[in-house]
Amino acid sequence: MAKDTIADILTSIRNAEMNTKRVVRIAFTNLSESLVQILLREGFIENVRKHRENNKSFLVLTLRYRRNRDEPYRNRKVLNLKRISRPGLRIYSNYQRIPRILGGMGIVILSTSRGLMTDREARLERIGGECLCYIW
Repeated sequence: MAKDTIADILTSIRNAEMNTKRVVRIAFTNLSESLVQILLREGFIENVRKHRENNKSFLVLTLRYRRNRDEPYRNRKVLNLKRISRPGLRIYSNYQRIPRILGGMGIVILSTSRGLMTDREARLERIGGECLCYIW
């Protein structure tokens, strides 16, 4: 059975946010580093640092929250992460058919021949690829 590292990363971030954890620790791979750099660049997470422990490398993510923590849970901005292409069913898209999430408010992360990139970058470079996940 194949291990789905992208789904593991998204689930770790989603679970930490639902439990209002400020810090998430995920396994380091080149794919996870690229995915986290996109999240950092787009403003979905606050900070990333690489941590090494017992010959294993981890990425430590600091999640972004509102400053006022007294608000009830239902009024908090919840980060929505949805895995699209998975090992059992790959979803590919050319640059003209890349979906727009919330009219451009969210992002689609694509795996292209030039590495991981967002939907906006892929449209500008006129390149398609595998739709990994939606984030809004």
